[in-house]
Amino acid sequence: MFMNEYRHTIDAKGRMILPARFREELGTRFVLSRGIDHWQTLTTSLQKLSFTKSSVRKLRRFLIGSSTEMECDRQGRILIPAHLREYAGLKKEALVIGTGATIEIWNPAVLDAANGDDESIA
Repeated sequence: MFMNEYRHTIDAKGRMILPARFREELGTRFVLSRGIDHWQTLTTSLQKLSFTKSSVRKLRRFLIGSSTEMECDRQGRILIPAHLREYAGLKKEALVIGTGATIEIWNPAVLDAANGDDESIA
C-alpha cells in the first residue's frame, strides 16, 4: 500500500526522484498516466467498448494514448514526459502522494486549489 507524501523537485529535463519506498512497491515497470482512479479496471473496460463510437475513441486517446510505461533510472528518477508535466501543471516542485493502490504526482499549488485549502473530509 502506498501512503504518505513527499516533496521533490523536477529538474530541467523533467526528471524527478520517486521515494525509495514507492520504488520498492512499484517494481521495475509501471504506467504513468493522467489522473484516473482504478486504472486497470478502466482500461480493461475501455477495451471492451466499441471503437466505432467517437466518444469511446476520444476517451481511449485521452487516457491510454497519453499514458506511458516507465521505469526508474539508477538514481531512482523517472522522466515525466512533457505532455504529462503540462497536463498536471508541474514546474519545479512536485508533491508525490501515496493513495493506497496508486501514487499521485501533483503541483502543490494545484492540489491546494483542488482541495480548496480545506483539509476536512466530507
